[in-house]
Amino acid sequence: MKLILRADVDALGSLGEIVSVKPGYGRNYLIPQGLAMPASEANIKQFELEKKRLQALADSVRAEAEAMAEKLAAAVIKIEVRVGEGDKLYGSVTATNISETLAEQGIEVDRRKIMLSDPIRSLGEYEIEVKLHPAVRGEIKVAVTKHGKIEEEPESEPTVEETAVESEEA
Repeated sequence: MKLILRADVDALGSLGEIVSVKPGYGRNYLIPQGLAMPASEANIKQFELEKKRLQALADSVRAEAEAMAEKLAAAVIKIEVRVGEGDKLYGSVTATNISETLAEQGIEVDRRKIMLSDPIRSLGEYEIEVKLHPAVRGEIKVAVTKHGKIEEEPESEPTVEETAVESEEA
């Protein structure tokens, strides 16, 4: 089945290309999603008229994705988790946890766009890739730390005056 792509599609092609796909993929996914249309003579002429508008729309979506990538590069995500003996995590940190933490900071990213091959199961800092657009990828820094980790100041030795006051009270 020959189709004209109306948008960039991963692993298939970019806007305006005429591609050949299996009929089921074209009929059941590409055409209903508005990503493609059948490559007939009439549709090719119609597409040429529509091409500038579609290209402008695709450029604006890409610009938004690039702006989001810059926001993500500036963001540092800190996720506190409970740990057991030997700093083993109870559970793991998943793309959903990262997405929720980003949302708390005002950055909305779909969890499916966070490219986390395996859940994070240990403490440390990680750089995680986020697929924002077929041509734009961003990175976020995620720090996984112990829950309730408070750096305590070492107690200082009592001064001579404090010990004198305590001995007088006794």
